Amino acid sequence: MQGFLNLNKPAGFTSHDCVARVRRMLRLKRVGHGGTLDPAATGVLPIALGKATRLLQFLHQDKAYRATIRLGIVTSTDDLEGEIIASAPVSGLSLEAIGAALSMFQGKIQQVPPNYSAIQVQGKRLYDLARTGEKIEVPARVVEVFKIEILDWRPGDFPELDVEIACSSGTYIRAIARDLGAALQTGGTLAGLIRTQSSGFCLVDSLSLDELATQLEQGTFQPIPPTDALQHLGALTLPVTAAQRWCQGQRIPWDKPDGGVINSPLRVDDESDRFLGIGHLVESDDAHLLIPQMVFEPI
Repeated sequence: MQGFLNLNKPAGFTSHDCVARVRRMLRLKRVGHGGTLDPAATGVLPIALGKATRLLQFLHQDKAYRATIRLGIVTSTDDLEGEIIASAPVSGLSLEAIGAALSMFQGKIQQVPPNYSAIQVQGKRLYDLARTGEKIEVPARVVEVFKIEILDWRPGDFPELDVEIACSSGTYIRAIARDLGAALQTGGTLAGLIRTQSSGFCLVDSLSLDELATQLEQGTFQPIPPTDALQHLGALTLPVTAAQRWCQGQRIPWDKPDGGVINSPLRVDDESDRFLGIGHLVESDDAHLLIPQMVFEPI
């Protein structure tokens, strides 16, 4: 079995827990995931099955979320799983002021990841360093928020804001909640998170673990084919003889490509629309060459 599973991760499960559960359910050794989700978060968790684990690096990187931000509270983890560091009722805060502050988080922004995160500093995970009490200065990094939109606003002593966020890979929604609270001088933390899109997969098409179990019992489960998951890549189709040579690791001469595809991953198919793997084009002295980067299906 090979391909992808669009899993709707339940709350309380780590991404690793989900991989372990799917591995047991499918009786499959090679299972991996793309884009870690915090245990409290739910939503799209792309799961690769069999040889498709080698394709995780080529999946679409952008993501989208629905998040609930609670103002008036600061926690050690920037979400409700952590210790409350500060808490004070919020007064006099308008939705207009929140909208103005949110605009600061759209586009390319500098973001400091939460102390409790899987990012490595000095060869160690930040959450491991945080648990030991070690103080580490985490460097800011550039991420991009394509869209941030207010969905709902519930006033009160500790008001809550529902937002929809589309962003680049590596963006921490917990950090946006924390930094919004700082910008409003109220404090803020993440109170809920659902990932609605990841790696080209959407929540509406996802399967829960229970739904997966039912499909397996009924014999109806079908992995998502690699071709469907890699639609965002440019594609080249090889005739039979060239496809055989390419799958044997040979470089294939290719006509001059359109701009923008040199040295970029390309989906390689044969004339029967069979997915063969990932290649890339390079310039040689007098031609362009299609080089195998990952052969998925030998001929």
